[in-house]
Amino acid sequence: MNFDRQTTLRAAVTLTGVGVHSGAPASICLKPSSANSGVVFLRTGLAGMPPQLIHAKHTKVSATELCTVIGERGAASVSTVEHLMSACSGMGLDNVLVEIDGPEMPIMDGSAREFVAAIEATGMTTLAASRRYLKVLRPVRIEQGRAFAELSPAEQGFSLDVEIDFDSAVIGRQRKIFDLDARAYAGEIARARTFGFMRDVEQLWKAGFAQGASLENTVAVGEDKVINPEGLRYSDEFVRHKVLDAIGDLALAGYPIVGAFRSYCGGHRMNVSVLETLFADRANFAIVESQPVFAAPRAVQMGAAAPAALAPDLH
Repeated sequence: MNFDRQTTLRAAVTLTGVGVHSGAPASICLKPSSANSGVVFLRTGLAGMPPQLIHAKHTKVSATELCTVIGERGAASVSTVEHLMSACSGMGLDNVLVEIDGPEMPIMDGSAREFVAAIEATGMTTLAASRRYLKVLRPVRIEQGRAFAELSPAEQGFSLDVEIDFDSAVIGRQRKIFDLDARAYAGEIARARTFGFMRDVEQLWKAGFAQGASLENTVAVGEDKVINPEGLRYSDEFVRHKVLDAIGDLALAGYPIVGAFRSYCGGHRMNVSVLETLFADRANFAIVESQPVFAAPRAVQMGAAAPAALAPDLH
């Protein structure tokens, strides 16, 4: 793949499933798109309304509670976009039209694996247009209690340093440092599933969330163990999923990022907020066309509380 030029899909590909929060069936069709269009959702199935285009950008985010929602909530919107956005960013797919017939993206197996598989199956092609990057020029940081998220300048590529710290013996404190690279993303990040705590299930249901959650698409965390019979895909699957989410949320910048991201106890709201803070001042960033050189992937894990027991969180 020529990283100097933009990419799109070679052909359309369709996936079906259910929404993890709505429980509603959903079908999506990923289609090739033109240069400089980015990721755009075409929301169909709207009662009394024609199909609506929703550009996948931070300015279109309308909610971040347990998932990322773009578009007008209650009208033309699409929720839980972060996993597909993560797959597109992780695999270097710049332009794609996503036709979706319902209000929520299908959760598939709770990770980005099936989206990556669909992209790999149909393949990507390069376009004539040069790829443009968002280069971070000045550090920006947001804080909320003990939690924080920040973006800093880097000479090349995009790295993420994500740390979580849960009051759970199953998860505990974990950290992963990851340099974004398509091959490393597919092998180390894409398969990490969303997770949730069994103690929160009833409360989530009452609030209208997790209606479609199951052991088929969510890592369920009990008091002292993972409930899923097959266990974890990685000993630190929880923090890897947080990296997956961060890649997806930060893809709402609209460009691949040249910079470094760091978060502690973050989530969708903080991921989007740090983008908003970056874009609030034009001196914080530049749009460039030069190709960054991607460094070799690296990984760091900290404090896996139990070697065979880590867990899910629908955050």
